[in-house]
Amino acid sequence: MPTPTDPTVPAPREAAPSSSAETPVIEFTDVEKRFGDNVVLKDLNFTVSRGERVTLIGPSGSGKTTILRLVMTLEELTGGYIFIDGEPLTHEERNGKRVPVSKKRQKALRTRIGMVFQQFNLFPNMTVLENIIEAPIHVLGRPKKDAIEHAHSLLEQVGLPDKADAHPTSLSGGQQQRVAIARALAMDPEILLLDEVTSALDPEVVGDVLNILREVADTTNVTMLIVTHEMGFARDVSHKVMMFDGGRVVEEGHPDKIFTNPEHERTQKFLGAVLGHN
Repeated sequence: MPTPTDPTVPAPREAAPSSSAETPVIEFTDVEKRFGDNVVLKDLNFTVSRGERVTLIGPSGSGKTTILRLVMTLEELTGGYIFIDGEPLTHEERNGKRVPVSKKRQKALRTRIGMVFQQFNLFPNMTVLENIIEAPIHVLGRPKKDAIEHAHSLLEQVGLPDKADAHPTSLSGGQQQRVAIARALAMDPEILLLDEVTSALDPEVVGDVLNILREVADTTNVTMLIVTHEMGFARDVSHKVMMFDGGRVVEEGHPDKIFTNPEHERTQKFLGAVLGHN
């Protein structure tokens, strides 16, 4: 019997959002990122439409997580521009020069973006409920009563309705990651970034976490930018898959095409190794 992450059995998927004249939700323009002399990304250009779910695949070190961290402003851009809804995220061109945007503008854009990390990143000194309501109250300025009500609803959604008063250290890895998903969703993000969210989990709980994310994909219009080695999940939820190698996109397209008939030799070799094909 095929498993939920079996890439040969894709789930039904809605059509990709229209890529008409609407402003992209995420746009990378000539993006460059260096760590010292190491060029991780160079002249990177791509867009993500509103409601689109895009998965980045490729070998470790190809720049995928760096892309998410740049969108989350956890890394500083070396060159180029990133736009959120057409607004410059960290730098803009002014009088012919590339200059930083104000911290106030950057912070306002950041509130539209949520991220679920590989290592959960929960506050151990706070309860599950406190972890979830912290940002909605202190960043978005929501009334505490409303934030608490929303948090309980999200805990129900991720299957942890009885864990509001628990501390993260008392939870399993799978439970912590589900809390992390609830915390990200508590901000009602326009964009949800997922960075290898199952790689630190025991194999038997990976399916539970992926099913929650499938439900989010099916029931919301949140734009998703995903980094994962779970190829079945990538095929199930994505409108587009982008294959990265050496900090550049070597191939992109609909997941059915990428996974069944990739054109680029590098994509063929990568998927062959990951999926165990000869």
